[in-house]
Amino acid sequence: MITAKTYASQWSANAPREVLAGMVGTFALIPEVIAFSYVAGVSPEVGLFASFVIGIAIALVGGRPGMISGAAGSVALVAASLVHAHGIDYLLAATLLAGAIQVVFGLFGLHVLMRFVSRSVRTGFVNALAILIFSAQVPQMLHVSWHTYALIALGLAIIYGVPRLTTAIPSPLICIVVLTGLTWAWPVPVRTVADLGALPTGLPHLVWPHVPATLATLEIVAPYALAMAMVGLLESLMTASVVDDMTDTHSDKRMESWGLGVANLAVGLFGGIAGCGMIGQTVGNLRYGGSGRLSTFTAGAFLLLLMVVLHPLAARVPVAALVAIMIMVSVSTFAWGSLRDLARHPRLSSVVMLVTVAVVVATHDLAAGVAVGVLLSGVFFAEKASRVLRVDTSYDAATDTRTYIVSGQVFFASADLFADQFDLRDTARHVRIDVSDTHFWDITAVGSLDRVIERLRARDHDVAVIGLSADGPHAVIAAQSQQVAPDTAPV
Repeated sequence: MITAKTYASQWSANAPREVLAGMVGTFALIPEVIAFSYVAGVSPEVGLFASFVIGIAIALVGGRPGMISGAAGSVALVAASLVHAHGIDYLLAATLLAGAIQVVFGLFGLHVLMRFVSRSVRTGFVNALAILIFSAQVPQMLHVSWHTYALIALGLAIIYGVPRLTTAIPSPLICIVVLTGLTWAWPVPVRTVADLGALPTGLPHLVWPHVPATLATLEIVAPYALAMAMVGLLESLMTASVVDDMTDTHSDKRMESWGLGVANLAVGLFGGIAGCGMIGQTVGNLRYGGSGRLSTFTAGAFLLLLMVVLHPLAARVPVAALVAIMIMVSVSTFAWGSLRDLARHPRLSSVVMLVTVAVVVATHDLAAGVAVGVLLSGVFFAEKASRVLRVDTSYDAATDTRTYIVSGQVFFASADLFADQFDLRDTARHVRIDVSDTHFWDITAVGSLDRVIERLRARDHDVAVIGLSADGPHAVIAAQSQQVAPDTAPV
């Protein structure tokens, strides 16, 4: 938990650099937020206001200083189908519910569940996100004039070429300025941001979604809200981990979880779309020296200033510039090394990655893909762990004793294999089961040992269990039926 002294220091460290870094982060934020706004099917005003609110709120209550969050990323993809099917008011209701879910998620410490997201699932998540981002650009490149294709090509040339000359100004911003200037100087038949919806001209104000307060509304909103909450948490916590690695510091993931929920609740009340951490903008903020809360706050506040003052210019930005930016985001997001790793990594890990991608692309639901990937990872892990179980036997004719020496892990996936190792037709009078090197993890494993003992005793065998752990779940059997060998105390 962050102390008051630590929290204060996260605001005061190197304020001038933090402010400048936040301002640079704002310039990098604008084009992507506008682009993701039309991906989500909402006006730029909704995405920009949301990013302002998220930036201010997450700076105050977030758990990872220096992280830029906004209304962009995979959450926009999840929200798109809800907007198209039911409209903006249902999106606002889903945003409020998603924020509430994230607050509960953080308060109860459920962020630890993210530890079960394997690297294969994360890679699949990133690759699927890249594919969906690119596919969302296709409609903007169909049934358009050749001018649109020319502008997209020029935009990509600027985005990838300018960094070879200078990195002082983000190349996506230069792309927007140049393409906007060209279309202003030489008018051509291309779509502009103004065609996507109205930009903000004033300060945001409180709103409430105009939806019926019925169970039917909840049934519509809840699945999207849950998906937005989980995807937003996953992307934010993944971004926080990246910042932790880059800065050699630790963030409060629990605080980040409920802090993101508070931010999204505020967003919903101000008529915006739910957001999450943005990896690209966060890395840029760190590169320019922003590692505290002030840089995050500046990014949000400066965004509102630019939008209110410069909105006439923003309205003239050609959509082709946004398409070029999103193609760049898609290409840079995809983990190209994962294609090479398909042949080098374990086959089951590659299967998990590919299945995660396939589910996300087929359903357009990033949360569903992650859920399937995590489930499949668990199944594969259980199958591999069950193979570790080993049972060796020995027989002492002098005492007519059969000894089973068990080593490995016994749980639901290996319980039947464990039980099959015992010969119930053995004629030995005494049976000793040595589980000193074994751990029984769950009630299925405990029940399996219990059944083995009962069946052996039913055939008049004298059964004793050696080496039961006093603090393991299998100790229940020892306590209830006193099956531990008299000359061997439980470990």
